[in-house]
Amino acid sequence: MTDPTADALRVSTLSKTTATPFEVRPDAELLGQIAGRLELIGLRKLSFRGDVRADGKADWLLKGQLGATVVQPCSVTLEPVTTRIDQPVLRRFTPTLPDEEGDSDEIEMPEDETLEKLGTHIDPSSVMEEELALALPLYPRAEGVAPVEIAVTEPGRAPMTDEDAKPFAGLAGLMSELDPNAAKDDDDGKA
Repeated sequence: MTDPTADALRVSTLSKTTATPFEVRPDAELLGQIAGRLELIGLRKLSFRGDVRADGKADWLLKGQLGATVVQPCSVTLEPVTTRIDQPVLRRFTPTLPDEEGDSDEIEMPEDETLEKLGTHIDPSSVMEEELALALPLYPRAEGVAPVEIAVTEPGRAPMTDEDAKPFAGLAGLMSELDPNAAKDDDDGKA
């Protein structure tokens, strides 16, 4: 686990009866560091605001709104692509995760993707950066750029097409080879 940031909230000091608000707006230096870690060309207007409140006897709930303008390279042309991200964020912090209760060496992904292990701090800055990374478009595309088709094959062979990949296309071809009259019979039977 990383050290808590300056914005981290110590769990032992949080009120169990009222929500604790937070607002994170990184300065230009921190924006540059986050952009570097996320391999972005640019990052502007990053903000994360919300609150942390008790949820039952030992759990904590973080609800917030993430906003950012990111600039990434186009996955085809490498031209800068600007994307606006505005999305709600929900995290549940609990002292014991469901997979920790068993004796198994296997680790399974929890069904509840909002679940986090509760430590000594709840760090809105860390949650903000993680949520931003998850919200980034995987393959940003500049306006007007068509999808790229890639065909890899051995030299001298025709590349596989989408038609070739259809499972019943081969079956229909095989049936017509075995019984050339089968297709003809189907046509005659419809009339």
